[in-house]
Formats: sequence, structure tokens, C-alpha cells
Amino acid sequence: MPSFDIVSELDKHEVTNAVDQANRELQTRYDFKGVSASFTQNEDSVSLEAEVDFQLRQMIEVLRAKMIARNIDIKCIEEKDPELSGVKARQELILKQGLDQPMCKKITKTIKESKLKVQTQIQGEKVRVTGKKRDDLQQTIALLKDADIELPLQFNNFRD
Repeated sequence: MPSFDIVSELDKHEVTNAVDQANRELQTRYDFKGVSASFTQNEDSVSLEAEVDFQLRQMIEVLRAKMIARNIDIKCIEEKDPELSGVKARQELILKQGLDQPMCKKITKTIKESKLKVQTQIQGEKVRVTGKKRDDLQQTIALLKDADIELPLQFNNFRD
């Protein structure tokens, strides 16, 4: 019976490359000359540090452009509120990955409401979809690509 898994994963290596490229661009940009601004990548977040808050906005746009160039979906970025102190401005960007239980239920509900002849199973941080026909599975993938889901989804482990 054909099946596939729905997951939300982030390529950490590509994120590291995007952060490195964004740091290099900050060093060469004219509006950041003489300014101490930098990106720092943690396990599941990216920290931005600059002198004033409008520079943080520019830095976020630079990072987004680098992530898009590396085929990373920017839906995975969650912005925290900036922390403004006298001399520094800091902001945290959380990199979301993995499907939590409510998101799995939302995906399952979306599939069931479409009346496609497929079955879904929640298995930890992924949703397995099985069906009798390969065409039904492809219709499910198309449905989820068009659905309003706030996380980037990948479809892997396709078995025929």
C-alpha cells in the first residue's frame, strides 16, 4: 500500500551557511560601516545584535534573503520582540521545526475534510499518509501545499 510521511525539518547546515553569508554581507554593506552588528547561531535560534533597532530590521531582511537563496522556507522563522538597551539592540529569531501535536491534528483534519480516500496516522513528529492509489497520495500532497499551514512541510519516505 503506497504511503509517505509529512514532516517539518530544517537543514541545519544550510541555515549555518545562510547565517555566515549574512554576517559577511554586513561587513561589506555601506550602511553597516563602523557598526558592531552580528548574527550568532544557537542550537535552534539565531541572535541578532546591533546598535539600534532599525538596523535589526535591516539585518532580518538580509538573513531572509540569504535563507531564500539557500532554499530554506522562511515560514520557519518566529521573531521575538527586540530588547532595546542604551547601547545595544538584540533580537532572537526562533527556528521552528518538527510537528507538534496540535499541528499534526490540524493536518489530519485538513486531509479528512478533503474527502480523499487516504488514511492518516500521527507518529510522533510526523504524519504518515497511506492510500490505495498513488494518485490519491499525490492529490494529498497538492492539497497540503495549497493549505494555510504556518510551518514548512516536506514530504518524504514515499513508498509505492
